[in-house]
Amino acid sequence: MTNSAVQCHIESRFYTSRDGLRLHARDYVPFDAAHEQNLPVICMHGLSRNARDFDLLAKHLASHPQTPRRVMAFDYRGRGLSAYDKNWSNYNVLTEAEDIVSGLNALGIEHGIFIGTSRGGLITFVLAGMRPTALKGIVLNDIGPVIDGAGLMQIRSYLQQAPRPKNWSEAIEAQKKIMGKSFPALTEEDWLFEAECRYSQKDGVLSADYDPHLADTMKGLNAGDRLPTAWPQFIGLRHLPILVIRGENSNILSKETLEQMSAVHPKMQQLHIEGQGHAPMLHTSGLDDAIAEFCAKI
Repeated sequence: MTNSAVQCHIESRFYTSRDGLRLHARDYVPFDAAHEQNLPVICMHGLSRNARDFDLLAKHLASHPQTPRRVMAFDYRGRGLSAYDKNWSNYNVLTEAEDIVSGLNALGIEHGIFIGTSRGGLITFVLAGMRPTALKGIVLNDIGPVIDGAGLMQIRSYLQQAPRPKNWSEAIEAQKKIMGKSFPALTEEDWLFEAECRYSQKDGVLSADYDPHLADTMKGLNAGDRLPTAWPQFIGLRHLPILVIRGENSNILSKETLEQMSAVHPKMQQLHIEGQGHAPMLHTSGLDDAIAEFCAKI
């Protein structure tokens, strides 16, 4: 269970990308000076998500009584508090990985444990080639070297027909309608958290907290397309401690892919989360404690 007595300082950090965009990250710094001897954690969210997804997990890790550690949760360009890009084609994994490197440099982080949810995991694969010494451990949340095409098509459909709720009650009901079958384990508190992560309110109007042009990046995607895989990148991570989390009802990370990943990396740890789909909430089902334990061993 997430520690309710938060013992950390939370601050928004802004930095500039290589091409001049103002980007944002949430910085969770423990009050306990002991955190300086523990590896920091870098959190990277899914395609249309933002840094708020990691808020409760980050507070738990930063406030941990035995192993407090600094946590950075990034907003990619076009999401959350980061600036939108006038050229939507820059919403790609390579550019976003470069943005993370710029953020690490600006915030003085040389290395750490990387947590990647969905697209964040793909960015982790790119970072492994771009800045290999930065990665000391990896948590992959419902993502692997092979992406299930059916799940990707569902994400595309959501982006193209995103709900436009008039209030928070409608926002919660919209998410239940979209995600309910895959996430029967969620509580009312979880659904509120989901809505508050996905939407932001400006001048009394609720809207999804990402650039609508993000949907343009998936226009050319078709159900029968052969999707690229990232096996070479994953194989290159065999020397690192890895924890893979899979939702029971995931339509992005298949059981077969997870088995193949385990064959490549026999020491890889796995967690299977019942009653959740793509992607499990990292502060539920004891995941926050499991992640804290994984980090403590690195």
